[in-house]
Amino acid sequence: MNNRFGGFGGGNNMQAMMRQAQKMQQDAMKAKEELDESVFEGSASGGLVRVEINGKCDMLSVKIDSSIVDPDDTEMIEDMVVAAFNDAKAKLDKMKESKLGAFGGLI
Repeated sequence: MNNRFGGFGGGNNMQAMMRQAQKMQQDAMKAKEELDESVFEGSASGGLVRVEINGKCDMLSVKIDSSIVDPDDTEMIEDMVVAAFNDAKAKLDKMKESKLGAFGGLI
């Protein structure tokens, strides 16, 4: 007999592989949903500036300690907000790689 599916052993194994691929895709989507709902906090200058973002990288809040507010030097605060955002984004990226890296291009 000729096995027309090559090394796959017939239709039953192909169906099992398809079920496994569908399960992996469902797991990947669940992990992405969990990640999207997570909140990541970044900070700068020892916590004087804090930024929260969600897993979609939307900024949720900015907190600035009043002790650093100098109306004549807003550039420093602007730089710290950027640094805090980048800190939060780095945490998001690390978690994203941890949760979704194994799924490759499934999502």
